[in-house]
Amino acid sequence: MTSSAASATTSPAEPGPQAPASGLDRYFKISERGSSLGREIRGGAATFFAMAYIIVLNPIILSSATDKFGHHLNSGQLVTATVITAGFTTLLMGVFANVPIALAAGLGVNSVVALQLAPKMTWPDAMGMVILAGIAIMVLVATGLRERVMAAVPLSLRKAIAIGIGLFIALIGMVDGGFVTRIPDAAHTTVPLQLGGNGHLNGWPTLVFVLGALLTLILLVRKVPGAILISIVVATVFAMIVDKVANVPAESWGLTVPALPHNPVATPDFGLIGKVSLFGGFSQVGVLTGVLFVFTVLLSCFFDAMGTVLGVAEEAHLLDKRGNLPGMNKVLMIDGIATLTGGATSSSAGTCFAESTTGVGEGARTGLASVVTGLFFVAALFLTPLATMVPSQAATPALLVVGFLIMASGIRDIDWSDFTIAIPAFLTMIIMPFTYSITNGIGIGFIVFCILRIATGRWREVPVALYVVSAVFAFYYLMPALHIGQ
Repeated sequence: MTSSAASATTSPAEPGPQAPASGLDRYFKISERGSSLGREIRGGAATFFAMAYIIVLNPIILSSATDKFGHHLNSGQLVTATVITAGFTTLLMGVFANVPIALAAGLGVNSVVALQLAPKMTWPDAMGMVILAGIAIMVLVATGLRERVMAAVPLSLRKAIAIGIGLFIALIGMVDGGFVTRIPDAAHTTVPLQLGGNGHLNGWPTLVFVLGALLTLILLVRKVPGAILISIVVATVFAMIVDKVANVPAESWGLTVPALPHNPVATPDFGLIGKVSLFGGFSQVGVLTGVLFVFTVLLSCFFDAMGTVLGVAEEAHLLDKRGNLPGMNKVLMIDGIATLTGGATSSSAGTCFAESTTGVGEGARTGLASVVTGLFFVAALFLTPLATMVPSQAATPALLVVGFLIMASGIRDIDWSDFTIAIPAFLTMIIMPFTYSITNGIGIGFIVFCILRIATGRWREVPVALYVVSAVFAFYYLMPALHIGQ
């Protein structure tokens, strides 16, 4: 299926560019990009509900860890910090970069902060290092180095990055929905994953996921407007009914129980905002280790965002003929601001979210969708109980569908006849879901691409920037073996 075919499947009717109908239309280029006000609103709402889990998950990850002195972060304050970071940076992305990309605390980066940085220093010290990583990213963007690195990536590898993200978010959807689970460590098997909770599809929450996925697919192939958002709402209502009638144990739903809260309004707690020590961590771990800690955060944010931006832009048909995104520097600068903002609010580094493809699958093509998503996060400051009532089993079927659309739209564009690009592309695609990391897929793909081109005498065809980045990745992977920064 080509990109255009995937697009046609995504929405009921793709209008061509039209004359702007209003100032809002002109500013966001809604008609110019073949979208509509309704699609942008639906897309922004769908993206929010697909990533609203971060409001619950990020506080759980950060509050479960302790710093060097045994201190925990307050969970309620973390909810406020997480929402502020997501809302502020997503609004920035929509208004100034005009792309349908939402941002929030990055999964993976928050684990680095919680499990690698905090145990070596205080929480304010750890968040200070996140701010430094954000500043470094912004400097790289301002000097044009970050965009140059992205432009140096061959088109086939860019397609592979987008496809890998599609596979990755499809796996995220199946895991978070309980359709696929990890097999507990046992001597009798080396198989890491299984169907359902015990090798079978059982339990009411799993049924909600399955029916939600089927409903999404049916609405999609019938080209019903708002297919993804409709399925999320219907699945949530069904989950609430099931929970009430069947008395489903709360732990079966995971992080979010689908029940109307007793009080939908909650007062935000701003206690963590600004609680940072910019250079305090260096006195705790030394200059070399401190620099490596900052580098680790920077590397993860840098390439996670790169892959996500390319994947979302590809699905939204925003790339030019050379596979570049016009206005990329604005997008990357706001991503750097998100990293800095995450440190300043103590919510860990913010970054672009692959779940933005959910809104794109709903028809979003402009930054207005991001404005809608950002406003949902702002509302969540005071309505957190309502924002977190959508269970993952109702929201994650959208990721399964969007993952398919992304993969189908680009896999034919890879040059499979040239093994020096086909093999790195293949590794990029599979390593993302297999290691649960966008960064790992990009890093290993880059390294193998450089090695194969050198081995075949085609080393001059590789841009210098790609050699530099691959060397940095190689050093990053060797750090634990060399006991550097530990």
